Amino acid sequence: MRAVVARAHGGPQELVARELDDPTPGPGQVRLRTYRTSVNFSDIKARRGGYRGIAAPFVPGLDAAGTVEVVGPGVSGFAVGQRVAAYTDGGSYAERVLADATVCYPLPDDVDLVEGAGIGVFITAYNVLTLAGRLEPGESVLVHAGAGGVGSSAIQIARALGAGRVVATVGSEAKRSVALELGADDVIDYRRDDFAVAVETLTAGVGVDLILDSVAGPTAEAGMRCLAPFGRLVVFGHSGDGAGRFDTQQLHTQNRAVLGYSSRGYRQHRPEVLRRSAEAALELIRQGRLRLLVGAEFPLAEAAAAHELVESRRSVGKVLLVP
Repeated sequence: MRAVVARAHGGPQELVARELDDPTPGPGQVRLRTYRTSVNFSDIKARRGGYRGIAAPFVPGLDAAGTVEVVGPGVSGFAVGQRVAAYTDGGSYAERVLADATVCYPLPDDVDLVEGAGIGVFITAYNVLTLAGRLEPGESVLVHAGAGGVGSSAIQIARALGAGRVVATVGSEAKRSVALELGADDVIDYRRDDFAVAVETLTAGVGVDLILDSVAGPTAEAGMRCLAPFGRLVVFGHSGDGAGRFDTQQLHTQNRAVLGYSSRGYRQHRPEVLRRSAEAALELIRQGRLRLLVGAEFPLAEAAAAHELVESRRSVGKVLLVP
């Protein structure tokens, strides 16, 4: 099979296409014929080196959509030819990939495989709003990176769940238009404006009830300045500069909370929770209330160009690879 290998840690040029043996599913696994796989920022961090101890060479990729080719021992509920979306433990930049059946999700007949390729961002967006963020109808939400994969999904899901006001941050005028079209009430260009000040102004000094933060670092610290009493700040990534630091008095005196979320942690320890989230997100797609924003598609062999686009921060939505 054709696959993309990160032959060493470094820049995008380290991603090369190679022929590898087809993987064989073990107990509890299925093998998929990959239709689309997505480029995640975690793939870029792994390629650069030092991410979760992933050693080179390796095949990147953490999720995919495709059809079941082989059902491994002990697996029930899946059949050859079935259309599914799945998490993998790596290796989805390939024509064929293995997935544990516990994190493999059948696609309804009216949800296509391209939408299925967004399963990772859909689950994350749904869970940072509900499982970690405990969003209640009528509450306000601030979504950082509102034109990105998770951000664009979170805007739509927040709307579907009855959020009262959705504010997004973006890094360009083009991305502002994207966030507004997806349903954001207000969009802040963080390059030009202090988002915390802007949120305070928009909310007449009250702040927002829920902040979804995949940036961390100084962005997380600034978020505390515009988080309402009883508000929740959910950190689910570190695409910015390092970790944020908080004065604990910012929390207990206003009954505010800082929470962490990781889909990877749930995959490892509570995969059944992700199935419920996947089914909820897929139902929103069926209802026409959620769609995958696809910013670009690249042939599998052009994974390096896909990484360059994502790293440039010019991309919107999900960037997909086509095996």
